[in-house]
Amino acid sequence: MRSDAAIAQIPGRLLDTPQPMPDARDLKADFIISDISGPPVPAAVLIALVKREQGYTVLYTERATSLRSHSGQVAFPGGRIDPEDKDAAHAALREANEEVALDPADASVLGYMPFYFTGTNYFITPVVAVVEPSAPFLPNPGEVGGVFEVPLEMLIDPRSYGRFSIRRNGREHSSWQLDYDGYMIWGITANLTRRFRDMVLTGEVAL
Repeated sequence: MRSDAAIAQIPGRLLDTPQPMPDARDLKADFIISDISGPPVPAAVLIALVKREQGYTVLYTERATSLRSHSGQVAFPGGRIDPEDKDAAHAALREANEEVALDPADASVLGYMPFYFTGTNYFITPVVAVVEPSAPFLPNPGEVGGVFEVPLEMLIDPRSYGRFSIRRNGREHSSWQLDYDGYMIWGITANLTRRFRDMVLTGEVAL
């Protein structure tokens, strides 16, 4: 997917506004990590379609090894939606700026994917945007150990996806998995990536 014409079809496969949070009793986590307690935590991630000369890519980060949770794992830029954030898009772009110095002015939000509820009790809104970077992405060492981009052609190809399994607290967990240039993408991020492929890049699955 190299052409702007192909990217122009994407907004029609997205939601115009974020989905509201349903009653917590109706939420089902896709990837159970532990027993969930307390109200769901609103969060947002940025799925950035980065426009490069050779074609479009998607931006990922590798979390710093010093972090207490999910250290060293691959993730989309993002985090909690703060009370000061106007909406999910504002939160996702703010976090991307804090994590990798992505200038919000370089991003054009195309729309939103359906929410994703995690086994760690986060209610995630995926925000999809085209980014034409005016400067290199620079990882914030306090949060991010590295930053990399995956070509859209790889994400579209179903042969890029395998399965990852892990046993934790007596439970067997499974997620999608992708390997790219020494980075292993699994768990929530891989599941969101596969949803992005099926719903947005190919339109094989309706929102």
